This record gives sequence, structure tokens and C-alpha cells, in this order.
Amino acid sequence: MRDKTKNRFTSSSGYTNIQLTALVMLRVLIGWHLLYEGIAKAINPYWSSGRFLSESQWIFSRLFNAIADSPAALQAVDFLNIWGVVLIGIALISGCFSRMASILGAILLLLYYLAAPPLVDLKYSMPNEGSYLVVNKTLIEASALFVLWLFPTGRIIGLDRLIFGQRGTCRQIPSEP
Repeated sequence: MRDKTKNRFTSSSGYTNIQLTALVMLRVLIGWHLLYEGIAKAINPYWSSGRFLSESQWIFSRLFNAIADSPAALQAVDFLNIWGVVLIGIALISGCFSRMASILGAILLLLYYLAAPPLVDLKYSMPNEGSYLVVNKTLIEASALFVLWLFPTGRIIGLDRLIFGQRGTCRQIPSEP
């Protein structure tokens, strides 16, 4: 008797349809989050990363505090932060240079994490959305972007397919006899 579960549709990359759908959804959702955060910062004339950086208390706190204390450095970091997040978000949503966007987004989020990790005895004046210990949404989102870097769906569903060539036509995996 034939096992009907082995007769699945998958892309030529080896992903099943549900795997591909889940990875693309993850890419688009993170892209939307980053794009929205960047736009919200861009349209707020009072937004600055200065307070966040000045409260850094962990590994790179001296660097982050120095950036916050230098108006020129802070202005450059704010500009790079806003437009970096916007461009990474657009790239993830559209699947355009999605591997680069995934790794750059993960690095940026890890910098946010290093600036204000949720560790015991570290207190911040800015309100927190929840109660975290070591793992927070920033670390989870950075990890998810690393996963997306490992599984580049933009070449299957995204503009990367047009830029780098077709690598994702669907084919049926034959079931074993």
C-alpha cells in the first residue's frame, strides 16, 4: 500500500509548501514590524536613540554612552537607525536582497539587545512591555532573522528571484512504490 503522505508538493529548493509559506510569512511579518518601526521614528520629530543609548549598562555601554554624548555621532546613528530599519523592512517584505537584509537586521537587533539586555540587576527608566529574563522579543526576532538568512526564501517568492534567477518552481515529489 502506498503512503499518501509522501506525495506532497514542494519547491525545487526542497521546502514543502507549508514550510515555504511559514518562512515567507515570518519574513514578511518581521519586515512589516521593522518598516513600521522605522517609519514611526522617521515621522516623529522628537525621536532619538539618545536616551536608549545613554542607559546602556552592559558590555558595550561605554561605546553606546559615548555615542549618546556626542551630538554628531548621535545624529549619524539616528539617521542610520531610521533608514536602516526602513530599508531592511522593505527588503524583507519584497524579498529583495533578503539574505543581506536578514543578516543586517539580525546584527542591528543584536546591537539593540546588547545595549539593553534583560539581565538581573540591570534597571532601565524606559518602560518595558513585559517581564523578561535573558530572552526578550528583540533576541527572538534577531534569531528568527538568522533562520531566514539560512533559508533564503526571496529566491523562491520575492524579487531575489528576478535579480538572481529562478530557483523555486514547484514540482511534485514522487511517492515511493
